[in-house]
Amino acid sequence: MIEICAVGGYNEVGKNMTAVNVDGEVVIFDMGIHLESYIKYTEDEDIIKIEPSELIKVGAVPDITKIEKWKNNVKAIIPTHAHLDHVGAVPYLSNNYDAPILGTPFTIAVLKTILKDERITIKNKIMKLAPNSVFQLSKNLKVEFINITHSTPQTVMVALHTKYGIILYANDFKFDRFPTLGDKPNYKRLKELGKKGVLCLIVDSTYSQSYKKTPSESVAKEMLRDVLLGTGNRGKAVFVTTFSSHIARLRSIVECGKKMNRKIVFLGRSLSKYCRASESIGIAKFSDVEIVKYRNDIKRTLRKICKRGIEKYLVVLTGHQGEPKAALSRIVNGELGFKFNPDDHVVFSCKTIPTPTNIENRRILEEKLKNQHVRIFTDIHVSGHAAREDSRDLIELAKPKHIIPAHGEHKMTSAMADLALEMGYNPKNIHVMRDGQILNISP
Repeated sequence: MIEICAVGGYNEVGKNMTAVNVDGEVVIFDMGIHLESYIKYTEDEDIIKIEPSELIKVGAVPDITKIEKWKNNVKAIIPTHAHLDHVGAVPYLSNNYDAPILGTPFTIAVLKTILKDERITIKNKIMKLAPNSVFQLSKNLKVEFINITHSTPQTVMVALHTKYGIILYANDFKFDRFPTLGDKPNYKRLKELGKKGVLCLIVDSTYSQSYKKTPSESVAKEMLRDVLLGTGNRGKAVFVTTFSSHIARLRSIVECGKKMNRKIVFLGRSLSKYCRASESIGIAKFSDVEIVKYRNDIKRTLRKICKRGIEKYLVVLTGHQGEPKAALSRIVNGELGFKFNPDDHVVFSCKTIPTPTNIENRRILEEKLKNQHVRIFTDIHVSGHAAREDSRDLIELAKPKHIIPAHGEHKMTSAMADLALEMGYNPKNIHVMRDGQILNISP
C-alpha cells in the first residue's frame, strides 16, 4: 500500500514537503520554509536559531503533526536541491526523525554551511549522492537521483522505486538544453522510467498557467551581456542583484564584469553562503571576487570603493525582492554610507516572486531608486521553473498512471490538472491535494 501526504507546498508556493509511506516505510521529499512567512516572523531571510514550534504556528515551516503517526518509520529525508523553500526547514524539523538526510553534494554543502554559520546541531546522518546515482534505502525501497536543470546547481528529480511501481518526485525543474553550468537534463533516463512504469508523478505546478516553454539560462546570460556591456555606464556605478543560490547567473555576471574591466564585489551573507558551498565542491570558483558578508564590513567596503572610484567596480548584492534588511535596501535607505548618483545603474537579474509582501517591498525599493534618479533595469531573467509545455514534455516522457500537482497555490495545481485532462488522463487519476491531505495510491 502507498500513502502520500501533502505536508506542505500544496496550498502555496513554498514550504515544500511530501511524505510517501510504502508498506510502513516512509520517505520525506523536501523540507522547506515559506519564505514570506519566515521573513515576516524573523525579520531575516537567513536561517537562524529559533523554536520549530513557533515557526509551525506562523506557517513558516510545514506542519509535521500531519505525519506524527509515521514519525518512527522515516527511512530518509531527501531535499531535492538547495533552495530554502526545499531545504530551509531541515535545521528545524529533521531532529524529529531518526533518519539520514540524503542530497546532492551542492545541496549538502549549502545545508552544512547553514548549520555551521548558525551553530545549529542536528542528529541526522548527512549523506551525499551524486546526480544520476542510485541508493538502496531498505530491502524494499531504492532511490534514484535524476539530473535535471533548475536555477541552482545539482537539482534532481527523485525516483522512488517500490514493488508497486515508481514514484517520481519532480519539484522543481525546467528542461534546459543549453545550460550555462552543469549537465543537460537526463532525458534518456526519464524515458526509460516511463517504459518501466511510473505509478505516480508529483510535479511542480508553479508556471502551469504559462502557455510556453521556459527559456534556457543561456538566454538570461545574453540579456545580462546586453544590459551590462551594451548600455552606456562609463563613469557610473553599476549594481546587480539576483538570487544568491543562482550560481550560473552569478558566474555570468562575473564574466561580464571582467569584460567591463571592473573589479567585482559581492555584498551580503546569503551570497557568501552559496558561493562558499559551490567552491567547496568545485562547481564554480569565486576566488576572482571580493565577497563581503557582514553589515559593518559592507559599510567599510563601500567607503573604500568610493574612494578608489565606484566606476571601477561591479557590485553584486542581496536584495532583489526589496527585502528591508538586505544590502540594496539598506544602501537606498542611507544606512551604509553610500549614495547613488543620478544615472547610476541598478540591474534586477530576477523576477519579483508574486506574493503581496514581495510586490510591495519591490515597489517601495524601486520608488526610492527612481527618486534618486537611478536607471533601473528589471526582469533581466529567465525562470528556473517549468512552464506548461515543459510539463507536457515531462508527462509524455514519464507516462505516469497518476499525477499529483504540487508546489503552488490552488490556481496553479488546478492548471496542472487541466493539462493532464487535456492530455487524456482519467480525472480519477489526477489528484489535486491540499496541505495535510493523505492519498492512497493503488497500482
